[in-house]
Amino acid sequence: MDDQVKNTPVDVGDDVDDMVVSADTGGRKPFGVTQKVILGTALTWSLFQIWIASPLPYMVDIDWLRFNGNQTRSIHLAFAIFLVFLSFPRSIKSPRSYVPLTDWIVAGVAAFCAAYYFLDYEAISERVGAPSTQDIVVACIGVPLLLEAARRSLGPALVVIAVLFLLYSFYGNYMPELIEHKGYSLSQVVNHQWVTTEGVFGVALGVSTDFVFLFVLFGALLEKAGAGNYFIKLAFSLLGHFKGGPAKAAVVASGLTGVISGSSIANVVTTGTFTMPMMKRVGFSAEKAGAVEVASSVNGQIMPPVMGAAAFLMVEYVGVSYIEVITHAFLPALISYIALVYIVHLEALKHNMNGLPRRPNSQSFIRKISGFLLGFLGFSGMAVAVYYGMGWIKPMAGDYSGWIIAGLISITYVLLVRYSTFFPKIEMDDPNKPIEELPAPGPIFKAGLHFLLPVIVLIWCLMVERLSPGLSAFWGSTLLIFIIVTHRPLDAYFREHQNAIPELIGGFLDLRDGLITGARNMASISIATATAGIIVGAVSQTSIGSVLADVVEVLSFGNLALMLILVAFLCLILGMGLPTTANYIVVSSLLANVIVELGAQNGLIVPLISVHLFVFYYGLMADVTPPVGLASFAAAAISGGNPIKTGIIAFGYSMRTAILPFIFIYNTDLLLIDVGWLEGISIFVIATIAMLAFTAGTQGYFITHSRKLESALLLLAAFSLLRPGFWVDQVVDHYQQVPASQIMATLETIEPDTAIRLRILGEDDVGDPRQFMAVVKLPQGDSVADRLEKSGLQLFQSDQGLEVDVVEIGSPAAQAGLDAFQLIESMEVPNSQPPKQLIYIPALGLILIIILYQRRRKRGQDISIQNAPVST
Repeated sequence: MDDQVKNTPVDVGDDVDDMVVSADTGGRKPFGVTQKVILGTALTWSLFQIWIASPLPYMVDIDWLRFNGNQTRSIHLAFAIFLVFLSFPRSIKSPRSYVPLTDWIVAGVAAFCAAYYFLDYEAISERVGAPSTQDIVVACIGVPLLLEAARRSLGPALVVIAVLFLLYSFYGNYMPELIEHKGYSLSQVVNHQWVTTEGVFGVALGVSTDFVFLFVLFGALLEKAGAGNYFIKLAFSLLGHFKGGPAKAAVVASGLTGVISGSSIANVVTTGTFTMPMMKRVGFSAEKAGAVEVASSVNGQIMPPVMGAAAFLMVEYVGVSYIEVITHAFLPALISYIALVYIVHLEALKHNMNGLPRRPNSQSFIRKISGFLLGFLGFSGMAVAVYYGMGWIKPMAGDYSGWIIAGLISITYVLLVRYSTFFPKIEMDDPNKPIEELPAPGPIFKAGLHFLLPVIVLIWCLMVERLSPGLSAFWGSTLLIFIIVTHRPLDAYFREHQNAIPELIGGFLDLRDGLITGARNMASISIATATAGIIVGAVSQTSIGSVLADVVEVLSFGNLALMLILVAFLCLILGMGLPTTANYIVVSSLLANVIVELGAQNGLIVPLISVHLFVFYYGLMADVTPPVGLASFAAAAISGGNPIKTGIIAFGYSMRTAILPFIFIYNTDLLLIDVGWLEGISIFVIATIAMLAFTAGTQGYFITHSRKLESALLLLAAFSLLRPGFWVDQVVDHYQQVPASQIMATLETIEPDTAIRLRILGEDDVGDPRQFMAVVKLPQGDSVADRLEKSGLQLFQSDQGLEVDVVEIGSPAAQAGLDAFQLIESMEVPNSQPPKQLIYIPALGLILIIILYQRRRKRGQDISIQNAPVST
């Protein structure tokens, strides 16, 4: 009886709505004037963000309608902090139906402090570095109120970390010797944290203002338009009939919604209300259903193009383009999702689960394939026509090309809406009602084609036109606004309903609700970025990043693998209870440079994007990991399972995500760094096979239940496929060691553009001895000295040895970390090795042998079951 009660899900109506409201927009539900103020503020904020993201401010000659980046950050934070104090109650005992007078006062004061940077901008810009008494007073009020807003909307975790870093800034001179610094006065901390753009109003809040808001708004508008239901229904119609089909559909549906969502918890609640009851219906326990939803929802945060807003932050922190970030992040995320679908498949095989019934299809297999190929060719032809058509329109139409393109998109949209009316409307079913048969995927796909148009426009602007992420999201949101307003009346008109006016009014109401929802969802994210800015400011002011590197080096005894494990563990701890955006800011500002510095000291040169993805992945794992895994608690509340057990199972499912960061630290091919198209395809195929083998090994099931030796061999094969260079290095060293006395002679024989690795002895920021590895490419030149000079480097032979004489500012040598008076101890040059792809042959052969062996055992088990006597 107890198990039955425990596995009974909560009501998926009002209770889940309350959960969403409490997690994303606050727990208050006021009425009357208070409600209008909150909704009006949110609506105004969305309109302001759309305005500053649009080209319109540059088209009107009105100075007070134009704002620079620092001013918009101040206004952005003022809106966010005002909404948080009105929407999030002070404690569980605070009233929910109205806003107390104290919260009104605090909200007004907090908004003024946040807007102070904008209100007194000219005066502040004239006294940079010398804060006035007024600046200090406003900051001393604003920072505590910001921390209180973070506590209300995000919980205590981020606040505790921020307070610790503030105390460290003030009292660094009282700290232990290992982390000691001189300490800073009140005016110095205030100037750094509140008056300049190094702290609260720094890069993180700027990214939130310029990019994140528009993408969160885009997701809210897309959901309001009905795309969320469309993605879920489409996923279920395509996959629901397979073994464990609802769980596979949940993975795909969560992936589709997660790529535009800024919160893994919101993703769990949004899709989980429909997917988890379906999973339980085909045999998944409450905990496993919740774990699948958690694993797939958290995975949505690592999938481009949004990545929980981390993609835009990486652009600023790493210094690469947005296109490069999503290119590097795409393959690991896709492989991780494929592996999760495979986990679900293995669970279904283990427990002999069936899928949901599907409507019989009279079409033959050949006809299905022909239809698919015809559709693919048609889509490809249309894409080519659009690409070259755009290239023809722009030079021909000149300044009018934008209007022509907008008109063509509008015509396409109207035609797609007209086409959708030939099929039934897409409406969400009750997940608790029995399903007689799944709908056919074709009609559902065709009925929602217009939902894909804004996504295509967004991707087109990002990938083809190479517009900024903010402007791309603006154009995508603009199309969505047009769709929300016009879809209902157009649908009514084409379906020949009598009166479309009420539908038009309903469209405007949906637009209003979407704009409000987007802003309210964004409030806590903005507070998170601003609060995380305190941590970033403290790191830049105190140089604790290098200190933390020393601490990690001491604890890891200089062992590189142990160092990575320790950093991953620290990311899990720091990420507990933090939303995705704040999570990434905290772990990247504290731990990214740790990997770079310690890796360089141990001879491992890691691209910065690999490091940032490493800490981002492990920070996200905190959403899964007990005891704080918030996504697991949200899923358990819907499924009726135990939250801790749900989190443990979800962590097991997420192991495939947990090993990926270690792989792409050592094997950057997985991130498609310096990889061509053909090689990229082969890497994808091999990495996918390896991840499936790893999944089978950790799940203890492949063709049938695996023995321990078989699981161990599968893990060995997976490791060999993911990191083939490890075995090659055991046979032939990757690099040839060259002593300092032979460096100049060896450089005579180096081919142009060969990357040489120099072992350097220098000093760190505080003057302590430091050893590290620097990588420099030598271009073509007439002599060794000429080639070195082209790379920005000049050397000289001193009594101590070969030293760095001059390093040109901004040169490749300077970017590698070289500086004057450093001593070159040795050099490493690439060695001739056999192709690492040779390792694929024995690894794939090992997997094939296990497959054949398990298939034979499986056939024997099936025969035994068939011949077993039937009990009467």
